[in-house]
Amino acid sequence: MDERTLDAYLDRIGATRASTLVELHERHLATVPFENLSIHLGEDISLDEDALVDKVVNRRRGGFCYELNGAFAALLRALGHDVALLSAKVFNDGAYGPPFDHLALCVGDLLVDVGFGRFALRPLDITSREDQHDPIGVFRLVDTPEGDVDVLFDGVPQYRFEQRPRELAEFRATCWYQQTWPGSPFRRGATCSLPTAEGRVTVAGSKLITTKGDEKLVEDLDDDALLAAYAEHFGIVLDRVPQLSR
Repeated sequence: MDERTLDAYLDRIGATRASTLVELHERHLATVPFENLSIHLGEDISLDEDALVDKVVNRRRGGFCYELNGAFAALLRALGHDVALLSAKVFNDGAYGPPFDHLALCVGDLLVDVGFGRFALRPLDITSREDQHDPIGVFRLVDTPEGDVDVLFDGVPQYRFEQRPRELAEFRATCWYQQTWPGSPFRRGATCSLPTAEGRVTVAGSKLITTKGDEKLVEDLDDDALLAAYAEHFGIVLDRVPQLSR
């Protein structure tokens, strides 16, 4: 990443070269949405580092785990951090998914993840097996007999990560699988989501979901209101509603 792109990335998330890892993590989560719109717009998703950074910085978009954590890893490395990519299996419907189901990051002794949707707002201590209190809840890391680590959020398994470092190219096959497999959760409907100071704002399908504390407001939107919601809440300007052709 060149110096100009680095500064543009920092500007995109409202950070500076002096920002701490915690600050970078919080700012990235607050400004770059978790979204799968490319799948529903028919856009190719490339796990080329330059393409990932371009999507976040110049196209002002977000992405899912491979894109968000892939781009964030490039930013952190440009700032001098030692970053390892971790393969994880997502816990869903009572079972763990395939290897490379999720991409997370290890930065020093910290688990860093800006690509899992509703997750820790701050990095987690990867060496601790005690409860770790985050603004959105309590996390705990638990060792498995095989040497992997389970991540629990308020007692519920989220994913299981391997501790060996991986390369971005190793995630390409599963990234393609997530985009194309008919049973993929990312093909069930378009979604775009960001944490807010009060809770979270999400567009899921044709619904705008706003949470503030324990309160949840769900609004059904027509196509024009849906496009306006993407622009207002996420800064994403689209010329059509994301929807898979059947």
